[in-house]
Amino acid sequence: MDERLIRALFTAYPLNTFPLYLLQIIGVICFIKLPREKKANIHYLLPFFILSFTFFYETLGAYLNYNHELKYAINAYLGNTVYPKFNLFLFNIANRQIGTILYLILIKSWLHPSKKKYITWMIYIFIVLALVLQITGMELLYLQQPIIFSIGANMILIASGIYFTGLMTHKAYLDRNPLKLLSFWQVTSMLFTYTLTYISSVALIYLYEVNPVLGRALSNINTVMTIITLGVLTLIIASPLLPNTFEKEPFYESN
Repeated sequence: MDERLIRALFTAYPLNTFPLYLLQIIGVICFIKLPREKKANIHYLLPFFILSFTFFYETLGAYLNYNHELKYAINAYLGNTVYPKFNLFLFNIANRQIGTILYLILIKSWLHPSKKKYITWMIYIFIVLALVLQITGMELLYLQQPIIFSIGANMILIASGIYFTGLMTHKAYLDRNPLKLLSFWQVTSMLFTYTLTYISSVALIYLYEVNPVLGRALSNINTVMTIITLGVLTLIIASPLLPNTFEKEPFYESN
């Protein structure tokens, strides 16, 4: 195998690649071992899909760092001649947009049925606003998209707030130990991820140009929080194989 390809896929960003590959392998093994009815259950299928989707676009991003010709060609097609060395177009679509929608759906799956409509409306609004901002050229696909990211991050934070409100007020949650609810840890990790990376994410390209060391350090914070979030997703997938370790989510029966 090409040495540059090995570096791009494995050693260029070890803080990201090795934990991600390990979590993906564990997630696949655990998902295969799940009973058939749980494989078709959104509460396990969706976390597995998010984990696998993240693995896919992170690996594709690493490959584009190896295949410069393909990356430059895609950037040129999109009209990006200023920053052709970046593959922001991929992460804008996969992480900032599709990822936001997937995590909103994930939070929605843990809410009381009466609260799900709020998340549904947020998803619709986010899709419309993201399309309008890109079609009008206000936020280009190949550059940082601070407005779209801010909208998505705020919606994740609002959805997290709805979840925690139910956690503190609804009897179904009050009867359970939140420390044994994987939804609690998942929403908490997402809350910290979007909070801690809020400023760095909207200014990352500027930081990389002005102070690469600081930009890389702030990017590592996002990487660590993402790995923690994916780690909880992996635990959700594996939870049926760990009896008596976690408590059942209150509204699983209602979904």
